[in-house]
Amino acid sequence: MTYMIFGRAVPKQYLSMATLGSIAGFTVYSRMGKAAAPKTVEEAKKAVPINAGSSEEEEFIRRFIADAEKESAGAGSKH
Repeated sequence: MTYMIFGRAVPKQYLSMATLGSIAGFTVYSRMGKAAAPKTVEEAKKAVPINAGSSEEEEFIRRFIADAEKESAGAGSKH
């Protein structure tokens, strides 16, 4: 059996091979190139740079992050 696609006769085995090939191609492509995520919080902190304009601004950001971590740790223990 053939199908008419854009005015041409295409056999059904060609369509099935194209379908299976595209599924395999998308599967292989989706599994490639994923960067490994940091395993610990410390690795994540080292991986993300703080782009501050001055040393005061950098210190403010570091204190803000430390305070936020303390609050989230305290909130987690209440529940």
